[in-house]
Amino acid sequence: MKILYINSLYSPLIEGGAEISLKLIVEGMKSLGHEVVVLSLMPEEGLRKELVDGIPIYRAGLQNAYWPYSKAKKNKLARLSWHYQDQSNENMANVVKEILSTEKPDIVSCHNLAGWSAAIWNPIHQAGIPIVQVLHDLYLLCPNSNMFKNEQTCENQCFSCKLLRSNHAEKSKQISGVVGISNNILQRFISFDYFQNASKNIIYNTRTISNPPAKSPRTEKQAIRFGYLGTLSKVKGLEWLIEQFKELDFDASVSIAGKGDKVYENQLKELAKDSTIEFVGYVNSTEFLAEIDVLIVPSLWEEPLGMVAIEALANHVPVIANKRGGLQETVKDGINGLYCYDSSPASLGSAMRQLYENPAQYNQFSQAARESVASILDADRMIGEYEAVLKDALAKPKLEVSK
Repeated sequence: MKILYINSLYSPLIEGGAEISLKLIVEGMKSLGHEVVVLSLMPEEGLRKELVDGIPIYRAGLQNAYWPYSKAKKNKLARLSWHYQDQSNENMANVVKEILSTEKPDIVSCHNLAGWSAAIWNPIHQAGIPIVQVLHDLYLLCPNSNMFKNEQTCENQCFSCKLLRSNHAEKSKQISGVVGISNNILQRFISFDYFQNASKNIIYNTRTISNPPAKSPRTEKQAIRFGYLGTLSKVKGLEWLIEQFKELDFDASVSIAGKGDKVYENQLKELAKDSTIEFVGYVNSTEFLAEIDVLIVPSLWEEPLGMVAIEALANHVPVIANKRGGLQETVKDGINGLYCYDSSPASLGSAMRQLYENPAQYNQFSQAARESVASILDADRMIGEYEAVLKDALAKPKLEVSK
């Protein structure tokens, strides 16, 4: 089959895990003998075609007020204007229509649609081509992609989300198959009546992670090294982590790896002052995980999957995770790590103390960690599951095209 993949970005333009996973999927499907082509965005005007590692890539100029992936900060009114246009961008839908005419794919696999907008579903559906939508984040529910506002997770859509996503559930009836990168994110969309006509599938993202040496067994009263790895932002729960760590009275340290907004970084450093908390900036994740004993993922929002937790477990590092989102599907309380709860802030400090005071439990978690995510680390598993979903969508009766 010939597959057209559509995503906001494609390598070497990478903003996050979606781009890394998409490249694996595209190259994997090509290795199975399928014809693949990718359509993505670029900041320049026009339409350009190139080859990236043997894959034909179209890059289309984004037709909106500004390029959202630059470092330049935009004011609230400019962002609102951008998102208002992005709720249904007919100019970008016309680009997709042109590519469909040129490439004539059998099926289209949509991924992150920021910049494209859900309007691109229309020309694909009108052409009678099945669509499989992959959910990497909450963008199709929330312009901020995270349903997190006023320092807490949104249980329902706020007014602006309802306004800017008012017809998305109805539009999503055009989708033949939907894939959530976790059950949690899939169920979130289903609860808002999205994808009523689509087959429902869960396919975990993967990474190629070599198996490093096992962690040395911990002993009684041995100093413990906690770590955080990721973006430094409010939704990641770093203030909670720092405040809880500063209350501990045993031999421990925290290394915080990653970068964020400079003003917020400085606030965090001020909060962490006079403690054994170190900010180490960007790091090689494998080297970082080799140096810590426990990874802490205190995310306050519903992480779609939490690949950083999978990476830690693959490196034999137990994880303390806030029991939210897709993290619950990989971090298993009492098996490869512990849960904490943002509704009970002291639970994070208690979990840190538990792993310090119980070296036998820590050693048990570390020994179980890699095996607990072994199936997720199998790239052939992921590629095979995507192939099955696409074949199923092609075999289904075509959805009725609305006039």
